[in-house]
Amino acid sequence: MKKQILIIAGLFISTLLFAQSNPINVVFDVTGSDKQIHEKTIRHVKGMSNAYPDTKFEVVVYSGALDMYLKGKSSVANDIEELAKNPNVSFKVCEQTMKRHNKTQSDLLEGVEPVPDGILEIVSKQRQGWGYIKESY
Repeated sequence: MKKQILIIAGLFISTLLFAQSNPINVVFDVTGSDKQIHEKTIRHVKGMSNAYPDTKFEVVVYSGALDMYLKGKSSVANDIEELAKNPNVSFKVCEQTMKRHNKTQSDLLEGVEPVPDGILEIVSKQRQGWGYIKESY
């Protein structure tokens, strides 16, 4: 009986240690042009990255949300540039959306990285086990 209790306790502790070594990562999907959505997204990333410093966060922008990442148009430019300094926070933009709007890397805020396809980026993160948040109203 003692041996069984020790085995069960060992399995329980191993499970806890395994769970702690696999932090949850979160990808945010932003497609809306409304500045309130952009501001809400940044509020979420800011709060969560402070509360969960070992968690990775990625904000993927495509479609109508491009202005969120453009110099001179973003209502959250300062926050994005500050958050981008955190190695666990990244900002990605769809190259297809950039092409449609005739934008280049030089039009983007500091810390924003293009990806070939925004939707594929999100699906790839989900396949890797990342949590998914669709930012909207």
